[in-house]
Amino acid sequence: MSSQETNLQKPRVFIITGPTAVGKTAASIQLAQHLNGEIISADSMQIYRHMDIGTAKPTSEEKQGIRHHLMDFLDPDQRFTVVDFQEKAFELIEEIHGRNAVPIVIGGTGLYLHSLLYQLDFTEVEMDKNLRQKLVADAVEKGADYMHQQLVKLDVAAAERIHPNNVKRVIRALEVILTADEGVKDLSRPLAQNTDYDFCTFVLHENRQSLYHRINQRVDTMLAQGLEDEVKQLMQHGYDFQLPSMQAVGYKEMFRYILGEIGYEESVEIIKRNSRRYAKRQLTWFKKWPEAHWLLIDHEKPREQEIKRVVGVMEQ
Repeated sequence: MSSQETNLQKPRVFIITGPTAVGKTAASIQLAQHLNGEIISADSMQIYRHMDIGTAKPTSEEKQGIRHHLMDFLDPDQRFTVVDFQEKAFELIEEIHGRNAVPIVIGGTGLYLHSLLYQLDFTEVEMDKNLRQKLVADAVEKGADYMHQQLVKLDVAAAERIHPNNVKRVIRALEVILTADEGVKDLSRPLAQNTDYDFCTFVLHENRQSLYHRINQRVDTMLAQGLEDEVKQLMQHGYDFQLPSMQAVGYKEMFRYILGEIGYEESVEIIKRNSRRYAKRQLTWFKKWPEAHWLLIDHEKPREQEIKRVVGVMEQ
């Protein structure tokens, strides 16, 4: 029996990912409409309530009646780890299959997706005292910025949430990642794939200049929609600047503006710059998946036409 035949017997799970602003939401909703699908969000910031504009959370109209999961269900001061995501995502995948529907996982948080695609067992993590001592020593010797950059290499989402100056949290995050699974210690090493499902993984991407232009446009749209007011409301609800959720791109910069640390125009430019940098780091992460199918969106063609085309490729 061929491996292709074996895969056909396994429950199919679609994964749609790519850098921020590339068109993942539109593609996932079209695919769900065509395949009787339900969407599982793999976005580490869209899980939070009251954070709609800055996370580009789809509106009810944009969802077009498609059922969405793991979105808008936690308060910004609640903790949610990759372990929580992995557990809930697999539960949802089974539930969706049980309804004879197709699970479609969409999002750009690399470690979340990694925890589904590969055999990463987080259930028996034991903290290594020697590792912690080494991390603390590195922090003392090399500084907070160095430690935060190490976290960026392993978990972009965590690095976005945790402020570089919060060394204790950075060390804890590194400790969890480095001890969670031997394979995670060196992500350049091949890991054992999760063979329980037939994963169909697609990475949407486009010309860098076009992508950066779209990112800048998205930031302008967020500001026009009221990102500043959204952040002010979060402050009024008592959510502190140092919370991990408030370290998301767009929120931390707007916090700094509202607190008077930087000017408005400067905050806008920093949001755009950090968004572009985040997109670049996302692409670096996705390149670690040799089994993924990369779908190029032609920026010179009408956007809706291109999304329709790539969804057609996914369905083949």
